[in-house]
Amino acid sequence: MSNLCIPPPDSYRDIWGLEMRTMKQPHRGCPTSNNSILNQITMNSYRQSLFHIVFCTYKRRNTLPETRHEELYKYIWGIIKKRKSVLYRINGTENHIHIFCDIHSTIGLADFIKEIKTATNTWMTESGNFPKFESWAEGYCGLSYSNKDKEMIVNYIKNQKEHHRITSFEDELRALLIEHGIEFDEKYLFDD
Repeated sequence: MSNLCIPPPDSYRDIWGLEMRTMKQPHRGCPTSNNSILNQITMNSYRQSLFHIVFCTYKRRNTLPETRHEELYKYIWGIIKKRKSVLYRINGTENHIHIFCDIHSTIGLADFIKEIKTATNTWMTESGNFPKFESWAEGYCGLSYSNKDKEMIVNYIKNQKEHHRITSFEDELRALLIEHGIEFDEKYLFDD
């Protein structure tokens, strides 16, 4: 008898007609060596979710003292690592933050940002090192990029302090939205 394996009921054929199994172990009687059909059609998952995230303080007030930025960024980096995501760059000013990261596939963008904002809100309030901080503003901006844009975005975020000597946060956000073709109503752009 040949090594032909009859597919069990819990398998199906993909769009190319290859047998796909829903179980980890090969069906009884199927070859189990590294050369088996099952091992040859198995593939890992590959993805990249690069996001440039921007959010600001409540009413865009200058409540993030520059002397505390480094510890705030390290705290955010810890949250990002905990979520199995990769931080490429973080920077900001006294009223907003830019984060460029690769978000793990198991978490959605809105949940990721919510976790960062909630955790930092609690941490900053309890630490006493951000006495003027009230809260983060409601919304955020999340822009996706490809790997070829990585260096450009990292440099853009790296130069935030210099950039904001001549450009306001409001003008920066408008420009980012326009550049990405995101429609917005000026009346609702900022939640005041």
